[in-house]
Amino acid sequence: MFGRQLKYCIIAVLLILLPTCVWAAELISQQKFTGKNEILLTFAAPLDKAAAKNVRTYMVFEESDPDIKLVLNEVILSPDGLRARLHFAEPLNTAKTHVVAIRDIDGKEKASVQVKKSYLGYLLSILISALLVNNFVFTKYLGLCVFFGTSKRKTTAKGMGVVFTIVMVVSAIMSWFFYQFILIPYDLNFLQIVVFIGLVSLTVQAVDTILRKVNPVLFNSFGVYLVLVIANCVIIAVPLMMANNNYNVVETFMLALGAGGGFLLALYLMSSVRERLDLANIPPTFKGLPISFIVAGQFAMAFLGFSGLQLF
Repeated sequence: MFGRQLKYCIIAVLLILLPTCVWAAELISQQKFTGKNEILLTFAAPLDKAAAKNVRTYMVFEESDPDIKLVLNEVILSPDGLRARLHFAEPLNTAKTHVVAIRDIDGKEKASVQVKKSYLGYLLSILISALLVNNFVFTKYLGLCVFFGTSKRKTTAKGMGVVFTIVMVVSAIMSWFFYQFILIPYDLNFLQIVVFIGLVSLTVQAVDTILRKVNPVLFNSFGVYLVLVIANCVIIAVPLMMANNNYNVVETFMLALGAGGGFLLALYLMSSVRERLDLANIPPTFKGLPISFIVAGQFAMAFLGFSGLQLF
């Protein structure tokens, strides 16, 4: 009996919402972000130009914060009346879903649509952000011990970068499964760091054993730094960011891949410079780590140029 009543309630709600959904689909055919502070609406048919150019016709807010209405500066309407470019006073957070509601003269809502990035673009933005914009070494200054210890030669740097990326991806995926199916269901979030370190240790031990058998030369070149990967703050930071942002498994993979690729890029750039520094005429006071810290600081300033980069 209860199941039948619930079914009738759902049908009634759908019948109430159906006209609004159809009207929204008939009114707006396409919507997208076109800049840091712009949204482009494409109408299915020309609207009244006076109403379409009136900023009071539109009400825009982030889906997560419906009480905070965004300030709309102006509406630029195309000559054919089919496209309206909404220009806002402040930059939009395009990583979040926005809602655009269109109202009539009396202020009643006629239709509302969601504006958000394509999911593929969102995944690529996570990858590029971890790779360049928020590089863990040059912008967050994490993992400097392994970074300075294994960036003396390009061969060692490339090997450590690849191993580091593999460990990071595998441990991040394992951490996601443990977090979603064990920590959250049993309310054990306070054990995040302990569990994540344990998973990283397990992954590093597996890589250590495999690398010892497959490539002993590369294994010996890593020395003690392969063991230091267990407590490396870069690897621990990825699962913590995953848990904080509530990423799904694909988003976690892209974050780990970007973070590992960023570490590989940092190691390769640094090793290329340090090989040249061995042949350079450097004052004795700056030889070794001092000149390496100076070069790392210059790389960090260069990577600041990626701040605010948005490709998708």
